Amino acid sequence: MTAFLYERLSRDDNLEGESYSIGNQKKLLTKVAKEKGYTNLVHFLDDGISGVTMDRPGFKDMMEQLAAGKAAAVFVKDLSRLGRNYIEVGRLTEEFFPEHDIRLVAVSDNIDTAEGENELAPIRNLFNEWYARDISKKRRISNKIKGNAGEPMGQPPYGYIKDPDNPKRWIVDDEAARIVRRIYSMTLEGYGTEQIATQLEKDEILTPRAYWLKKGIKRPGKGKQQPPTKWNSSTITKILSLQEYCGDILNFKTYSKSYKNKKRIDNDRENWVVFQDVHEAIIERAVYEQVQQKRGKIRKRRTNNGEHNMFSGLLVCADCGSNLHFHFNAVWDHTEKLREQYAAELKKVTQLQKQWALRKPVLDAHCLTLQKEILRLEQEVDALVMEKLNGDGGSSAHEIGT
Repeated sequence: MTAFLYERLSRDDNLEGESYSIGNQKKLLTKVAKEKGYTNLVHFLDDGISGVTMDRPGFKDMMEQLAAGKAAAVFVKDLSRLGRNYIEVGRLTEEFFPEHDIRLVAVSDNIDTAEGENELAPIRNLFNEWYARDISKKRRISNKIKGNAGEPMGQPPYGYIKDPDNPKRWIVDDEAARIVRRIYSMTLEGYGTEQIATQLEKDEILTPRAYWLKKGIKRPGKGKQQPPTKWNSSTITKILSLQEYCGDILNFKTYSKSYKNKKRIDNDRENWVVFQDVHEAIIERAVYEQVQQKRGKIRKRRTNNGEHNMFSGLLVCADCGSNLHFHFNAVWDHTEKLREQYAAELKKVTQLQKQWALRKPVLDAHCLTLQKEILRLEQEVDALVMEKLNGDGGSSAHEIGT
């Protein structure tokens, strides 16, 4: 008489009140499962994970054990706890659970497969997915408003922390900021990213993720299990690329394609929204630009005469922060190139026309000669045929006629 009790909570569910908390779900499911006669209860939970994705640790563990036949029933608060994916949850309720003879009880939805099929279950699954879609749409609009207003959309990078008095503002974390300044200083001295990572490891400096863990700062993502002082070249490269260290806020650097696909995709720089000098800078802007120049991130573009402009790589747009590029009469130059190409093609066509005009009389005369020769040969053939007919006599003419 083993039953699996599954609890799930996401950020969206916090809006629904305390009834959706993991603790209350456990109390409710334990009470109902015992009332229905189950004595061995095993809890599985996923805290802070959206139901849109089915890739949840607790859920996957439960499904593996169910496939192995280790439980006779599954209890959830409602169907949305299983997930907010209409197709996947439908596959579970319509195929997996019946095939493995597993009883499903969704307490709030009044669903118990032991008491017969519930015709409203598919509709509830559809509504659960629509809810996730609607929440995602509202969050995107909210994020767009916040991002365009200059509110940081992501977590502060290594070297900053959120202001305890105002979470929308970043303040300098002195201990980490010293390491950031050291990394920039070593870069200007000529050290490469691998050399910097090796030196930090020798000095037993904690990596950003290990540092946050030590400080009790929660960060999303699954960090690989590695020594806390094992710096990677990629981490150094990321720190050297962040314009945020100049005191700027850069929003909309990444985006996701849909509410079902949470993978972040790099956005084109032209779609970023940049606010300068919002918080205290760790790295002076001139130093940051110098490092980018040294690492080849700012290309000095050549002018039409092949020379570098003296301001190339130094001037940026005051509104978006993008680099300004030197060009002079670009449209006029492009038009001139098109005119030159047109003149060259026109010259080729004119030459061909002249060549054709010179050759046409000769070709016409040659064609006339060929026509006369063809006519003469046809006449000779006709004469030979008539001579043959007259010389062979009647029988031959009869045979030919036949």
